[in-house]
Amino acid sequence: MHRRRRTALTVLAATLVAAPLLSACGNQAHPGAAAVVGGERIEVSAVQERAAEVRAAQESSPQAAQLVNKSGQLNRAKLHGLIFGRILDRAAEDAGVTVSRKEIQEMRQAGLAQQGGEEQFEAMMLQQRWVAPDQIDADMRQEVQLPKLARALGADLGTPAGQEVVGEALTKASKALDIDVNPRFGTWDDQKMQLGNYSAPWITQRTKFTPEQPTEA
Repeated sequence: MHRRRRTALTVLAATLVAAPLLSACGNQAHPGAAAVVGGERIEVSAVQERAAEVRAAQESSPQAAQLVNKSGQLNRAKLHGLIFGRILDRAAEDAGVTVSRKEIQEMRQAGLAQQGGEEQFEAMMLQQRWVAPDQIDADMRQEVQLPKLARALGADLGTPAGQEVVGEALTKASKALDIDVNPRFGTWDDQKMQLGNYSAPWITQRTKFTPEQPTEA
């Protein structure tokens, strides 16, 4: 069994959950859109497509029944990930943070090494994070991006004070994007980085992937 440690996203999530409720407006009608973030639409069809990719991967797994049963909120989970990704992009841009393709690949290789190979790595990502194989690089990008954001802000995500600094940067970015979610998916909470009552089940079990030689970009 592989050892699992809390990552930057995990530690930060614990802090954000304790923050006061402050929800973004989600009452405006945007036909066909799951959400509008920074004036840009996230189409319902895009959310459904990503969910379908995960479901197809789950159904081809030997643990298909178990994986499907544990991912009942898959559409909401995919929308949550798309929204959070745009918030993180905005916060990173505001802080002058960029992520290179090389950094993403280094993070992925670290994950492969920790899990013991490509097959085991993909199985872990599918089971713990509801991430299909073709979606892994986007997930690895966030694994690189959030710690770099913390460093740019002079924050240590291993401390409550550092978590608060990064949480404030994400909340600021979230508010600036004026997130409006289709009511069928819930409303977006700027403080908790949470969609309705959905909290990703893997957020407290993220595996830490540490490249041997992280690259600054």
